[in-house]
Amino acid sequence: MRISGITIPDEKHLEFGLTAIHGIGRSRAQDILNELDIPLTTKPGDLSTEQENGIRSKIDSFTTEGELKRAVAANIKRLKDINSYRGSRHAKRLPARGQRTKTNARTLKGVKKTMGSGKRKLEKT
Repeated sequence: MRISGITIPDEKHLEFGLTAIHGIGRSRAQDILNELDIPLTTKPGDLSTEQENGIRSKIDSFTTEGELKRAVAANIKRLKDINSYRGSRHAKRLPARGQRTKTNARTLKGVKKTMGSGKRKLEKT
């Protein structure tokens, strides 16, 4: 089953399989399936054509995939252009929402880079 150019995994329940689409989380997947009266534990191979089309039409009503990524990128670019504090944090690749950076923040900052020459010379006395 393909929706928005993404293949939904056949071995997973629809509740979790729909989360493969960027912009569809677990709660939104549950809402879609509940509105269409499809059990959450149904697998994509067990759906009728009518049910598949219903899921496609519901998902198409949301902003997903490339359109959502473009919108997020445009919002970040706007913050950088107006020289806001959050925009400057994005530009420096640092956390933008008040997290501490002395320790942690490894997701944005990347792997630790040790400072110094790398090898210490020991003096003999």
